[in-house]
Amino acid sequence: MDVKIGKFFESIGDFFTGGDHIPWCDSDIVAGCEREVAEAEKGTSDELKSECIMRLSWALVHSRRPEDIQRGIAMLEASLGGSSSSPLQMREKLYLLAVGYYRSGDFPRSRQLVDHCLEIAPDWRQALTLKKTIEEKITKDGVIGIGIGIAATAVGVLVGGIAVALARKN
Repeated sequence: MDVKIGKFFESIGDFFTGGDHIPWCDSDIVAGCEREVAEAEKGTSDELKSECIMRLSWALVHSRRPEDIQRGIAMLEASLGGSSSSPLQMREKLYLLAVGYYRSGDFPRSRQLVDHCLEIAPDWRQALTLKKTIEEKITKDGVIGIGIGIAATAVGVLVGGIAVALARKN
């Protein structure tokens, strides 16, 4: 029973704080990945460079810094232009782009990308979890928007009522 109550309060907390289960990445990891890419560009194989760039992209879109997230999105979008990606690499890039757009608040674009991931791999649990997270965020934002709209309408009616009452007094 205590576990159920704990999960209930955790879900309420997540609702108000926007909690999700997507990992964050700190700046030390981003810096380490940047060093890896710089070293890989000094003459190693294209495959190793590609792996280092994917790790850096992962770190950037999972960063807490908006500028890192935008940089990760730009890197991933640029890498999608190449036709040399296997379906597995394409799936990974689309997923990371979806994470980046989710982190930057572009939920419709994130959902579109994760849907594309699921076309490639319909049972991919990570993408299914991200899609569920996106859907919950869109729903929550809609509920909050409706609540704000109702509150604004109530304030408008109240102010209008006060104005009418004052006009009748005079």
